[in-house]
Amino acid sequence: MTDKGILVSDAAREWFKNPEFVAAYDALEEEFALAEALIRARAQAEMTQGDVARAMGTTQAVIARLESGRSMPSTRTLQRFADATGTRLRIHFEKPGSTARVSAAPASAAPMSAASPSATPQTSPPVSACEEPEAPASTSATKAR
Repeated sequence: MTDKGILVSDAAREWFKNPEFVAAYDALEEEFALAEALIRARAQAEMTQGDVARAMGTTQAVIARLESGRSMPSTRTLQRFADATGTRLRIHFEKPGSTARVSAAPASAAPMSAASPSATPQTSPPVSACEEPEAPASTSATKAR
């Protein structure tokens, strides 16, 4: 007697018919995207979790937790991870269902992911969250009062 199992792809097709499942799955997207970016950055740096931990001054268990996707690290921790892996941290905001990004990077910098420093820049220019508008040409800081 042979046991006929069900293929994961067949099960997934059924699961995705359930709106509650789809909502729960979508809610986890950011967590998994961050975990994937961390793992990719470490792999591209050809480092082990222990190597990254030593470079960050922490333990391998902490790196494993970061890469598990079960925690939301601070931007300071993400920057330390980027420094340890020789990558650059970039944070992007995007509208749901859109591929256009609004970046916190300076307008002159091409947006790229911390996980792929050699990524192709986006076609739309980034909008800086910290860039101030240019002053009008008629004003001057040395203008007499």
